Amino acid sequence: MSVQVLVPEMGESVLEATVSRWLKKEGDFVNVGDILVELETDKINLEVGAKNSGILSRIAVADGKDVKVGDVLGEIDEKAEQKSSPKAETPEPQKVEEKKEVVNEDRNNNKQLRETPQLTPVASRLAREKEVDVTQLSGTGIEGRVTKTDVEQFLQGREKSPENTKQASVESALQLVKAANVNAGERSEERVRMSRRRQTIAKRLLEAQHTTAMLTTFNEVDMGAVMDMRKKQNDEFQAKHGVKLGFTSFFVKAAISALRAFPRLNGEIQGDEIVLKNYYDIGMAVGAEEGLVVPVIRDADKLSFADIEHQVKNFVTKANEGKLTIEDLRGGTFTITNGGVFGSLLSTPILNPPQVGILGLHKIEERPIALNGQVVIRRMMYTALSYDHRIVDGSEAVQFLVHIKQMIEDPALMLLD
Repeated sequence: MSVQVLVPEMGESVLEATVSRWLKKEGDFVNVGDILVELETDKINLEVGAKNSGILSRIAVADGKDVKVGDVLGEIDEKAEQKSSPKAETPEPQKVEEKKEVVNEDRNNNKQLRETPQLTPVASRLAREKEVDVTQLSGTGIEGRVTKTDVEQFLQGREKSPENTKQASVESALQLVKAANVNAGERSEERVRMSRRRQTIAKRLLEAQHTTAMLTTFNEVDMGAVMDMRKKQNDEFQAKHGVKLGFTSFFVKAAISALRAFPRLNGEIQGDEIVLKNYYDIGMAVGAEEGLVVPVIRDADKLSFADIEHQVKNFVTKANEGKLTIEDLRGGTFTITNGGVFGSLLSTPILNPPQVGILGLHKIEERPIALNGQVVIRRMMYTALSYDHRIVDGSEAVQFLVHIKQMIEDPALMLLD
């Protein structure tokens, strides 16, 4: 009896996906729970597992093809026997359910047992591409899972080993020869298919430009007080709460205070009405491998500094591991994006509709400024607020940033807010 493998429900408003890649091939024997195929949506990547054991008798949709909820991805023959499957040749699934022991023998023929660790989907793909022996990896992710960063650090260590130095020199020489050929007149091109998420990002950014009256205003903030507070309190804070005291929680708190003072920046336009929201769901832009994502800190006004830092850390981890859910990304009333982590000194962030405001943070650097009639060196950050001029006036936007500046430069004000 053949059982169909269907595209599952993928969450609110997500109706389509793209088949990223099959982890099994026709003729493979699969067990219940084995990951068969990866689907890519505009928000998350989704793994589809086998609900029945048997032979994967048919793959109905090839890699790169678009599918909708309920479409048939393939078929599993439940009555087929496992012996007909070349299971040993099946690529490792991205979700490892159990650790497997691998036996190696050293030069003295002493057997050593090593365990195969759990890998995140992104880490598993990178390890396969770079031909990494996963049993050599140590995980720093949730529950000891190996992350992309762990694999990259392993690769850096491997490249620096003496036995690879000669090979690296050869590869470097080959690259020089290749570059010389290009310089000699070769005009090469590479065509790469846009991921569904990248397509959606492009579409939404273009819509934001075409459907909003977007303007950006700027200010600068003296970060000295916050940096001194972090330096003084961080060890005690981390010991008590198990997470570092970062800048994010300060700006989230400052933004909520400013949104209360200027409520239209926490609203949206619906038809010919303005909807003013009395709750504060703050989106935090996170750079993931497949593109920018904006998970949401819900009811951020009710959270402590430690709660906010824990949520941000969790979002970053889940983004790196490809584990963000639709619920993590749904909604949001206002967004904060920090280009400073990548070295950006100044930028004009683009709105995330239907939101009407987004706060951009940037690199902190020492600059000379005039203070009390003297030129002094201070640790400064440029801030930017992009807003929808249809419902937010320029004076409101300017005062909003001034409010942020005051709260950050005198963080004690947050305790009184």
